[in-house]
Amino acid sequence: MSQQDNLDTQMKWMIYGANGYTGELIARDAVKRGLKPVLAGRSRDKVEALARELGLEARVFGLEDEVRLLAQIKGHGLVLHCAGPFSATAVPMMEACLRANAHYLDITGEIAVFEHAQSLNERARAAGVVICPGVGFDVVPTDCVAAALKNAMPDATHLALGFDSRSSFSPGTAKTSIEGMAQGGKVRRDGKITSVPLAYRVRRIDFGAGEKLAMTIPWGDVSTAWHTTGIANIEVFIPGSAGMIRGARFANWIRPLLGLSFVQRLLKARIGKTVVGPDQEKRADQGTYVWGEARNARGECRTARLHTANVYSLTIDAALAVVDYLLQMRPTGGAYTPALLLGAELVTQLPGSGAMNID
Repeated sequence: MSQQDNLDTQMKWMIYGANGYTGELIARDAVKRGLKPVLAGRSRDKVEALARELGLEARVFGLEDEVRLLAQIKGHGLVLHCAGPFSATAVPMMEACLRANAHYLDITGEIAVFEHAQSLNERARAAGVVICPGVGFDVVPTDCVAAALKNAMPDATHLALGFDSRSSFSPGTAKTSIEGMAQGGKVRRDGKITSVPLAYRVRRIDFGAGEKLAMTIPWGDVSTAWHTTGIANIEVFIPGSAGMIRGARFANWIRPLLGLSFVQRLLKARIGKTVVGPDQEKRADQGTYVWGEARNARGECRTARLHTANVYSLTIDAALAVVDYLLQMRPTGGAYTPALLLGAELVTQLPGSGAMNID
């Protein structure tokens, strides 16, 4: 098969969850770039209306029927999965992609999804399939910072990552955060993911716009940064007011209540009715500071900072950059993090990103 034949074959690809907030943004931008993804999801009215508007093929299906799901994925070289919560949707879609020999990408930030992807590494290698969750803001910028700090300090034993963003939540992200609160905090200690209370550690951090009070959160890098760098101790921070930190710590006392299925349904239903993702004007005014700190056993420290576009613009550009790479290249199959697949420089090559400065 010639290179052009391979490109033509790979060009049939799918966005699943194109009817969601972020999936629709990615679909619209893909068309602006001359790409022709198949749009798919379970909401017939929304998927077909968007496909008609953009002149694309539409497919409507859920993920419950394994046979039908596999039939819908077959013939595609790649699926960009945008339908959360990924705790419920990623496993069946990964399985379908493996069986259909289609690359799998998603925009999750959920630790369990990243860990499941890594458990499929050998199967993915054998199938020649790339499995790379987290190709949006979760976790591209922090994963690239982690990789750059590992390069700058190969003997690092501790890694702290974080970001300062004023971007508001989309409905899907808000629902995922509700699940996360019920599960508590997560850090990595001596190579193992460890459960800790919410706001387990509090410190002051200059993410890039002045020093702020910050707290640990159960972010995806607790999984991915270890696979990217091999650094055994990892924490992730975001800025938070004293009141926000008190609220997070209070939530530790009611976590059993938050974990009840009917409470989750109630909270998610309210989010579905009240939360709307930021419009284009707001997105354009919401850049993000990204920070990382590596330490070795001698107490030496290296710090990295960069400024990126807003959360959703970065997600669009990063996801489509990985899509473009996989449509053109044939990397070895396996489970990847974004920085392992495209390198630490990926984030600085995205629109709106500045240089990464390491001190």
